[in-house]
Amino acid sequence: MKKVIDQKVYDTKTATELHSWDNGKFANDVGYVRETLYRKNNGSFFIYGEGGALTEYAVYCGNNSTAGSENIKRVDREEAIEWLERHDGAEVLTEHFSEELEQA
Repeated sequence: MKKVIDQKVYDTKTATELHSWDNGKFANDVGYVRETLYRKNNGSFFIYGEGGALTEYAVYCGNNSTAGSENIKRVDREEAIEWLERHDGAEVLTEHFSEELEQA
């Protein structure tokens, strides 16, 4: 998927996939959500997400109905780290964000 946000191109084909997460539901379920964190060549981050008709990725179809869809949202470095913490991305955190981590 490719999307332009504030005159900047975000493209899943040219960016590096860092980590994916899904909520464990079947892809045809109205509550299904899958998100993938990407890093562009310039170091910026974005999340590609897709979901069913009852998720944040739903789009209005008219006649009081929604359908599943997909979208890209940009995130800053801090948001990327928080997303990885929430979605079991410890391996990616230690590999790509080690300077922001401290030992407990």
